[in-house]
Amino acid sequence: MMPAYEVFVDGKPKKVELAKIGEKVFTAKVDGKSINVELQTEKVDFEKGFKISVNGKNYGVALPKAEKDKPLHVKVEEATFKVEVKTPIKKQELKAFVPLQTAPTKIPTATRQVVEGAVFAPMTGKILSVKVKKGESVKAGQILCILEAMKMENEIAAPKAGTIREVLVSEGSSVSEGEPLFIID
Repeated sequence: MMPAYEVFVDGKPKKVELAKIGEKVFTAKVDGKSINVELQTEKVDFEKGFKISVNGKNYGVALPKAEKDKPLHVKVEEATFKVEVKTPIKKQELKAFVPLQTAPTKIPTATRQVVEGAVFAPMTGKILSVKVKKGESVKAGQILCILEAMKMENEIAAPKAGTIREVLVSEGSSVSEGEPLFIID
């Protein structure tokens, strides 16, 4: 299940849900609409700024130092937005935006190749429909399949443009959170 937050952007309420699907790739749902977010910057400095790609379009973002119970003034390119998070955010959940610096693991090359380019299930559920076929070219943000979880339909979108190398699921199949669904080259 994706963590959900009640967020007000310039006074307008938004429901935001987040799920990490790769080292620097996230799926976000804003008012039920799925978007893919990829960090484009190696080292994230919230105050100095960092680059993200949202459904394939690049943006520069800067976040001020957060103070408890005070709105954030988030700068996206040249626009500044007043953002208030009404749902308490645990410190651990904030780390979801920061790529973790982990020690390299010794994974056999064959295994690493299978995982590279994989699109993972953000939650446990059932595949209602598969929208792409092996060998098909896809754009970043293109819907790959519909995943039903907790009686809600979730669009699983391509985190990047490429070619579908493998389709690892079929309509009606059950998947677990973190399970690979597709591999994109």
